[in-house]
Amino acid sequence: MAYFTVLSAISPANNLGRSSPVETPSATSAPPSFLETRRGKLTLALMCAVAFMDLLDGTIVNVALPVIRTDLHFSVQNLQWVPSAYLLTYGGFLLLGGRLADLLGRRRLLVAGTSLFGISSLVCGLAGSEGVLIGGRLAQGVGAAMMTPAALSILTTSFHTRGDRVRALGAWGGMGAISGASGVLFGGVLTSEVSWRWVFFVNLPMVAVILAASFRLVDGERPKAPPLRHFDTVGAGLITGGMLLLVYVLVNAPNAGWGTARTLGELAGGVALIVLFLFNEQRHSHPLVPLSLFKIKGLWEADVTQVLGWAAFYTMFFLVTLYMEEVLGYSAVRTGLLYLPLTVGIGLGAGVATKGIPKIGTRPLIAAGALLGAAGVFWLSRVPLHGTYLPDILPGMMIMGAGLGLVMVGVQNAANGGVPADRAGLAASLITASFQLGAALGLAIFVSLATVRTNHLLATHTQHAEALRLGFQRGLLGAGIALVIAAVIALRAPNVRVADMAPGADDNQALPVPVASGSAPEALHTPAGQAGLRGLPGRASWLTSSVLKTSRGLAGRSTGHRPARERTSDDCLRDRREARETRPPDSRGARDDSPPGSRSHDPRRYRGGLRRAARQRLLLLQVQRRARRRGHRLLRPGKP
Repeated sequence: MAYFTVLSAISPANNLGRSSPVETPSATSAPPSFLETRRGKLTLALMCAVAFMDLLDGTIVNVALPVIRTDLHFSVQNLQWVPSAYLLTYGGFLLLGGRLADLLGRRRLLVAGTSLFGISSLVCGLAGSEGVLIGGRLAQGVGAAMMTPAALSILTTSFHTRGDRVRALGAWGGMGAISGASGVLFGGVLTSEVSWRWVFFVNLPMVAVILAASFRLVDGERPKAPPLRHFDTVGAGLITGGMLLLVYVLVNAPNAGWGTARTLGELAGGVALIVLFLFNEQRHSHPLVPLSLFKIKGLWEADVTQVLGWAAFYTMFFLVTLYMEEVLGYSAVRTGLLYLPLTVGIGLGAGVATKGIPKIGTRPLIAAGALLGAAGVFWLSRVPLHGTYLPDILPGMMIMGAGLGLVMVGVQNAANGGVPADRAGLAASLITASFQLGAALGLAIFVSLATVRTNHLLATHTQHAEALRLGFQRGLLGAGIALVIAAVIALRAPNVRVADMAPGADDNQALPVPVASGSAPEALHTPAGQAGLRGLPGRASWLTSSVLKTSRGLAGRSTGHRPARERTSDDCLRDRREARETRPPDSRGARDDSPPGSRSHDPRRYRGGLRRAARQRLLLLQVQRRARRRGHRLLRPGKP
């Protein structure tokens, strides 16, 4: 057994005696790093695979939309519901899915959501009509709403040490950004070389691997959920309905018009449902979303930054892809291949953020990433009509990619790092909902700006390619402004550091303890009941020894151990007499115990002694309460 030699250098001036090295067993050895184990690495790879599959689906399907429209005879109005149906149910059921992961078990929700996601992917791949494909996408969104927050909460609760958690969240954030760019590549290759149906079939092998690995790597915990009668059914209905209606408005408003009575009514209805949900949560004894969650340092600021940041980044992916295909005439495969350098920039930004968070915190990284992203988007907004890839697109794409990596890793750590384990699923659903809401806002606002500008120019008989380019420029300018606003919010947000993450966790390092050479001295004899109190001032020694006696008795009662006989009044009187006799010299005589009216009685001294005795009893009572709370964990029956 390993031992550390602890040196206690105490000067005589403080009345605690000479320094005496004492050999004690190591209680501060370095905690094991789960990420360094084989199981930990496989667990991280599994959770990143879930993130990759989820976010890949958002971009890989968009590339195949033209082919899907031709093959299944979609109308222009109905084609938008292929991506929008997935986004609708995903955003609507996210909060409910995250909370159910905390209440019913994270592995249970992960398996159920992944299974539903895989079955609906198979249905979408085999679809032969509009209705079947849109119905499959609706079910796929529900599966993703169960799967993704469960996986993220498993990640935050599996890696207990702060260093492991920072690296794990950095990998999750970087994987989310890389999957968005990879979806364009895979979508182009599968659509051009195989069939559009394989953009859905590609999920099936990943689903099989995730399900098999989940049972081997993830513990099937059974949380102590409240009874079903205490479940916040009203709150679940209000927030699900409000989110569904809000996402529906954002998806449908570009076609219906933002100023129409229908759009304004639906928007007001969604906001009203969310406000009612907040009132319900304040009054419910077991709320679905405890509002105290938003008091966690940096959580809501990270969610808002994620909404604005991903609205801009998603707009960039959408508009730049259309620019390369519609204006420059690139094929889908070539467009996908040209996004490969972007993944390198994202990886570099994510790596810098993961190493920088322990040193400087999340705020400067998120702000710098948002400003870098804004610079890259502004660069891309200036692309000419007859531009080329290397001088006009690649520099802006690389700058934007580095900023995206910084932002994604920063917000994931700020939003999930300091969340307690019993609310990890809820926090994961909030940051994922902000991601989906940002994508919907980007399509609803910035893409709408580009569409309105393009339609106006086409009405004035502007050349089609030039009208598209100027419309893309307007949308990208709006996206860049959103990133600047995100940077301002990040600068005003609290700086979440490693010390704020994983409450109660260790730091992956033991405290530095000096080691002395030579044999340990013999233990000094200490009277029973005062072990470890040698050299303390008399009043503190008397008070602490009394507390130790009390805490030992409390520990014995809490573990079922009982003393040999019950204490009597004689025992209490004897203890009081012994305590009076062992009271330090400086406190003897402090209280005048002579009866009032006697010749030696001093009323002022008598009252002062009573007050001092009352303060001592109050202090002893406070220490006894602390000992009672800690006694069961720190003390063992039968041991001094």
